[in-house]
Amino acid sequence: MTFQAALVAAYHNPSLNSFADRPRKAGKPHKVIITAVAGKRVTIAKALCKSHQKWTAVTA
Repeated sequence: MTFQAALVAAYHNPSLNSFADRPRKAGKPHKVIITAVAGKRVTIAKALCKSHQKWTAVTA
């Protein structure tokens, strides 16, 4: 489940998309990139819980 959520986030969330582009351009394997995005999502969730904030989407 986490893999699928990270896969979708890597393509549709602008900030996570740019985060995933760096290792993609460096030639890293797909699973490594998605695993890094999943870890980044966990870090974001922990920070939001700790600060008692809600997620706000970045609008362009």
